[in-house]
Amino acid sequence: MADGNRTRYYGTGHRKNATARVWIAPGSGTVTINDRPGEKYLGRAVLSRLVQQPFDVTETSGRFDVIAHCKGGGLSGQAGAIRHGISKALLEADPEFRPRLRRIGLLTRDPRVKERKKYGRKRARRGFQFSKR
Repeated sequence: MADGNRTRYYGTGHRKNATARVWIAPGSGTVTINDRPGEKYLGRAVLSRLVQQPFDVTETSGRFDVIAHCKGGGLSGQAGAIRHGISKALLEADPEFRPRLRRIGLLTRDPRVKERKKYGRKRARRGFQFSKR
């Protein structure tokens, strides 16, 4: 997508109940999530590393700016959704990255979600406490 002189690539990422709309543009490597700096928004260094993983795999660290809008889920799910979105956007930027991203598993949407609570039980699988007397 051409935005004046600037080209931007888009990818949608999902993980658990989190959804991230991600745009990457050639730049200096800044990460902005929900209009806040990435490190400030995510809080933990582990989550910041998770978001940077697609760039490390494709050896494009510091070459793209990231703008992400997340909703739903928690911080960990949102970080995973951003990682998925960045991977899809990098694929749009250069289809040659597909084998590398696929091998590490960054293009696969993690399908695990919370299991629903069943009737007759306290939680999804935990039954009520049983007492003989």
